[in-house]
Amino acid sequence: MLRGKNILLGVTGSIAAYKAAMLIRLLVKEGANVKVIMTPAATGFIGPLTLSTLSKNPVHIDFFKEESGEWTSHVELGLWADVFIVAPATANTMAKFANGLCDNLLSAVYLSARCRVFLAPAMDLDMYRHSATQRNINTLKSHGNRIIDAAYGELASGLVGEGRMAEPEELLAVLKDFFDEQQPLKGKKAVVTAGPTHEAIDPVRFIGNHSSGKMGFAIAEQLAALGAEVTLISGPSGQTVSNPAINLIRVVSAGEMYEKTTLYFDDSDITVLAAAVADYKPEQAAKGKIKKEQETLTIQLTKTVDIAAALGKKKRKGQIIVGFALETDNELENARKKLEKKNFDMIVLNSLKDEGAGFGHDTNKITIIHRDGQSKNFELKPKDEVAADIVNEIMAKIHA
Repeated sequence: MLRGKNILLGVTGSIAAYKAAMLIRLLVKEGANVKVIMTPAATGFIGPLTLSTLSKNPVHIDFFKEESGEWTSHVELGLWADVFIVAPATANTMAKFANGLCDNLLSAVYLSARCRVFLAPAMDLDMYRHSATQRNINTLKSHGNRIIDAAYGELASGLVGEGRMAEPEELLAVLKDFFDEQQPLKGKKAVVTAGPTHEAIDPVRFIGNHSSGKMGFAIAEQLAALGAEVTLISGPSGQTVSNPAINLIRVVSAGEMYEKTTLYFDDSDITVLAAAVADYKPEQAAKGKIKKEQETLTIQLTKTVDIAAALGKKKRKGQIIVGFALETDNELENARKKLEKKNFDMIVLNSLKDEGAGFGHDTNKITIIHRDGQSKNFELKPKDEVAADIVNEIMAKIHA
């Protein structure tokens, strides 16, 4: 849930500041990107070097670094974060937040943040119970902040009662639950094909194409990040997955890809056919290496199985199939014909005439054509951004 998420952690002047070190370790272990803001008072309880080392990022304390004159932009920090959590949150800091006071970097970032803010109070029993603190907590809740209730237990003062900051493991669980709730494709199953297929001529040669698999892998990552259960079926490709939730199945030939795709298709909600499957294969692959003995060599080719057409015929109500068309001439006309013939819900068109699009590039330029005839053109973008555009169109169709 947290892999790749940007977590901004605010640490304030409480003895519970020592728990921030463990929280950072847990977040980093989950794959999150963590940046830390400390109030000057917090540095008296735990050193910035400790939190910087654990987060692998500089710790921000003041607006300016006196030695370099460098300015820390509170706006950039606020916009960077997917979530802002203040742990520990003292009575003083919560009072500032509740009343819009802005006298340090942390409070300035709070007022600039557009993401959800979580506050984990930490203070003595009577401070926590005080009507002023409770009023501030209620005000913060009314502003859309999430308060992670303080726990009951022995406090630094020796008193026993509410006021202990929630443990790092509890804070981690709260953040996981939050991101889990934000996943619009949770509960959906997706099948994605990617890369080329290799059709054997002999044990050392094959018929293939220049597909790298980058587009299909990027789409699988995007679907998984939004909560879908993804099975990625890839032909020979050097690409790898970063999301451990993706079930990666590697195949070589069109026949193997057909076998695996049909195995998972019936249970899928979304199928994205991004693989560049060979249209033909040698009718008979030689058992041994073909020697260079003749001036010419004739290889009899036969059609490979049409995976897209086979799935289009099996498609049930509620399933979405997205196809791809890489064209060189009459691009829109050919893509529309393919969409109808294969029973796709939408087709992603790229043209080899567009510089930076197609096989082997880190970028792509696409047009998405829907079954109802509507089309949408996109500019040349990195393939991960193109994947986001494609998945957004899929989600729009699901929620239409």
